[in-house]
Amino acid sequence: MKCSTLGQLKQEKGIPPSFRSVKDEIRENLIDKLRHKEELFPGIIGYEDTVVPGLLNALLSRHNLILLGLRGQAKSRILRALTNLLDQEIACVAGCEINDDPFFPICASCQKRTKEEGDDLPIVYLPREKRYVEKLATPDVTIADIIGDLDPIKAARHGRELSAHENIHFGLLPRAHRGIFSINELPDLAPKIQVGLFNIMQEGDVQIKGFPIRLPLDILLVFSANPEDYTARGKIITPLKDRIGSEITTHYPRTLKEGVEITRQESWIDRVPSENLAIPDFIWEIVEGIAFRGRQDKRIDKRSGVSQRLPIACLENTLSNAERRALSAEEQKVVPRVSDIYASIPAVTGKLELEYEGELKGAENIAKELIESAVVGAFERYFSDQNFDQIVQWFDLGGEIKVDDQVPAGQYFEKVKSIQGLKKILDEQNIAPATEVEIAVSVVEFILEGLYGQKRLNRSESRGYFSEAEQTEEAYLGNLPSQKSSFN
Repeated sequence: MKCSTLGQLKQEKGIPPSFRSVKDEIRENLIDKLRHKEELFPGIIGYEDTVVPGLLNALLSRHNLILLGLRGQAKSRILRALTNLLDQEIACVAGCEINDDPFFPICASCQKRTKEEGDDLPIVYLPREKRYVEKLATPDVTIADIIGDLDPIKAARHGRELSAHENIHFGLLPRAHRGIFSINELPDLAPKIQVGLFNIMQEGDVQIKGFPIRLPLDILLVFSANPEDYTARGKIITPLKDRIGSEITTHYPRTLKEGVEITRQESWIDRVPSENLAIPDFIWEIVEGIAFRGRQDKRIDKRSGVSQRLPIACLENTLSNAERRALSAEEQKVVPRVSDIYASIPAVTGKLELEYEGELKGAENIAKELIESAVVGAFERYFSDQNFDQIVQWFDLGGEIKVDDQVPAGQYFEKVKSIQGLKKILDEQNIAPATEVEIAVSVVEFILEGLYGQKRLNRSESRGYFSEAEQTEEAYLGNLPSQKSSFN
């Protein structure tokens, strides 16, 4: 049974315990987890040898810390996961706004109650999930929001001086006492708020409306920021930067495999029963490849980056387009195709911050080029040793295939099964169209799109897939435009 009064808590502890700060608490729990080889940051992928070691060193050193990285690099998730290093729950003075320690109260009200009520002081317990306070920094944040304000009505009502601690209306930072206080996008805070922060970090005091207020808060301060802003030329003041113990740089997935693993973990795909859903591996890789190529594209702003949310949203939209087709055609199996990825362009364009050259080209056109490039990359990995001369020859001899993203799998396969050499490739991939027609169609479209990306086939909205050689000749004669058309 839990203690309900300070007296019972004293009996349970035996003797008044020595003071243990939240940083010591995190350090001790971290050491215990490391000894028992427990998972420290569940759901964080690709940082095991890069970000996590620096983070652990900072926590073992009892440092306030900052994560520097572009958007979509799991900074907030890492900071929120720090609550796993706190105790399951802690005892607090009942009714205290800042969760005061009954053995070491810092607010004037709790100090007074401890003297007056003694061992009868009521105790409550605070779970670790409620010991994490997060604030997104914006230019309009005030000292009152972060630190607090003096309430003249409280002072007048009780006949106290305005500077008395009891008159403080506490802000977010004091309410995080004995816990973790996180600020996202730290450089966006106004300079005077940053000054208030480093005073709290170093001296434990702050001035509110001209009155010096002593607040020896027990807090682990953690921040996140974009590296571009976190410089002497940025919007961070040097004294605050100097008081942050460790700077840890995050990054995007280093390999396609890591990226696919993150997207697979974060995307919403369980809306379709697992037995009715099949997402081919090449679809995962193409979707992830869009983000990888976007991060290397000079037309996309490197300071903003290409968030990991792009492939997640793209995959979800791709699946939705395939789901819509299956519902319309009354198909049981939902299998995405490359054309479904093109249909997910609205989930891509909004996540691309373009440079001037990119703005001229247009976000939609750049998204199409990224998809096309990702398809070619995946195609060359999957079919590096495959000979497609028979298929290309079939188109060179006048073959055409006209399809769109909503054609049911059965109809689609009827249109493509006559392509010379296609059956052999499907047999080599162990795909039986009679029972796996949706997967067969997805593979066929992947092949056609790969050959188009390699400029061995062409396609247009009006004619679908046809010979690249025929396109070149017709373009020369002036009958067709020479540029590649978009795919529907």
